[in-house]
Amino acid sequence: MEALRNPIILGSVGIYMAVCIGFGVWAMSRTRSTRDFFMAGRDIGAIVAGLAVFSSTLSGFGFVGGPGLVYSMGMSSMWMVVCASIGFCLSFFLLAKRLRLFAEARDTISLPDAVGARYGSETTRLLTAIAILLGVMGYLATQILAMATVLQSILERTELVGSISLITCVVISGAVLVFYCVTGGIIASVYTDVVQGSVMVVAALLVFLTALYTVDGGAAGAVQIIMRDDPEAIGPWGTLGMLGCLSWYFMFALGGAGQPHVVTKFMMNKKVADARRVLPVAVGSFMLAALLWISIGMAMRALVLDGVHPELSNADAAASEFLQAYAHPILAGVVFAGLFAAIMSTADGFLNIGAAALVHDIPVALRGRSLSNELRSARIATLGIAVAAALFALYSHYQNERLVALLGAFGWGTFGAALVPTVAIGFNWKRATAKAANTAIVASLVVNFAIELLDVDIPFGIHGGTIALLVSITLFFGISLLSPPPELAPDIEAVMDV
Repeated sequence: MEALRNPIILGSVGIYMAVCIGFGVWAMSRTRSTRDFFMAGRDIGAIVAGLAVFSSTLSGFGFVGGPGLVYSMGMSSMWMVVCASIGFCLSFFLLAKRLRLFAEARDTISLPDAVGARYGSETTRLLTAIAILLGVMGYLATQILAMATVLQSILERTELVGSISLITCVVISGAVLVFYCVTGGIIASVYTDVVQGSVMVVAALLVFLTALYTVDGGAAGAVQIIMRDDPEAIGPWGTLGMLGCLSWYFMFALGGAGQPHVVTKFMMNKKVADARRVLPVAVGSFMLAALLWISIGMAMRALVLDGVHPELSNADAAASEFLQAYAHPILAGVVFAGLFAAIMSTADGFLNIGAAALVHDIPVALRGRSLSNELRSARIATLGIAVAAALFALYSHYQNERLVALLGAFGWGTFGAALVPTVAIGFNWKRATAKAANTAIVASLVVNFAIELLDVDIPFGIHGGTIALLVSITLFFGISLLSPPPELAPDIEAVMDV
């Protein structure tokens, strides 16, 4: 069996990519309108919705970036995992029922649609769409870079190819991704989430047990090995420090309610009452799958420090190195297939909301109607966004040597700072005004991108997205309270009274 390890892994990934192409073709026959392409016909059940929400959050960010962060920073990234679970609960409490009611009242097909209806402002719709587009670049680049990194690791271990460049792997994985997304839209994504979400949870549990078995002494042995090398890494704050971890806590707990690829799925439920059943599925699945994030990172760091495994050239290789060297070949193949499944699903979600912003929201805000032949335009826009994100991923990797998880954190912070005040707070507070929402979005984008592009070194490891979120929330409350109370449309007021 061990001699067949690489063929089994490569075959599993190849079969999954073929399945993706098949799902894309199947979903294309069911995608007849932009409502189908962007909202899955607003006809998905609670189990599918819960797994779709969970898969959208973990994805390549958690399966590749998470172990890489634990490997390089110790326990610091625990504050991402734990707080993301809190963010699920907060997002559902604030938005699940309300967004679904907005979708029913105004027949919305995107988050900016709902925002425009809530504030009665095309400017707010436009700025929300722009914020989504900018955030999509960072987060979608995370998925593409994660997929290419894993594919490169797999191919280089086979006898079929020798050395293969990351650029080539980006092209290969990107081509499958684009076909999957362009043909099937969001339908292809949400209906594969049932299988892939289940696979991810089971595989994560098995990998967790494997990681404990691989290191002498199990979890306690791994902790002792890491502690001898760097006691700070295994402490509650890791190497990032207390303030840096607390900034992640704030951004990932509260910022979860501003992730459009997640909250948009609240509008896809078949029934409004489904929200109460979606939350346990999403949170439970996420918490179990996150065991892979923690266990692989700790196990690989301990194995390297103990001299069992050579030092990694890149922390993002922690997951793929562990699976290929220590997991059972069949388990490794299943996990790699599940990893690609998670990445594909999340990338489809990002491409979907980005395409909606380009062909529907921005044109409606600027000229009162969307582009002609909206479905065809959405597919063209999907291709364009994928190419742009792939280029951004390669730039971030080669110019800044950015880890997958840190690139994902930038995307998360961009979404959270721009949309938490406007959506999570504004959809629950009648006093919120369009002027406050517009100012908060613009200010958050300026702060976030200024910190990123100017490479501002914030003391104590505090994340730039947290600073941007604090600024946007402060401006949102201040301007709303200083402005006259807004007049809400009767149907919007009725929804907010529920």
